[in-house]
Amino acid sequence: MKFSIIQTGGKQYKVSSGQKLKIEKLDVETDGKVVFDKVLLVADGDSVKIGTPYVEGAKVEAKVLKQGREKKKIVFKYHSKTRYRKKKGHRQTFTEVEMK
Repeated sequence: MKFSIIQTGGKQYKVSSGQKLKIEKLDVETDGKVVFDKVLLVADGDSVKIGTPYVEGAKVEAKVLKQGREKKKIVFKYHSKTRYRKKKGHRQTFTEVEMK
């Protein structure tokens, strides 16, 4: 099985060819192409290349499928006996990509 571990948006993802993934928002147009050059590990069967911190010359290409926003998450803070209540909503932006 061939896979790679990439870093983008402060997070690390294990990706393989044909996989769809929602990542932190990137400033790229829909139906565009994005190249991830921060590759931490490349595994192809028994051969494994581990970077220090990145594998030299390794790149992972992906096609941008859509930009969007997640469903609303409610953040509710409450302190008992002090009449303290705060309700806040948040919608995280994302970019959906398909690995090549």
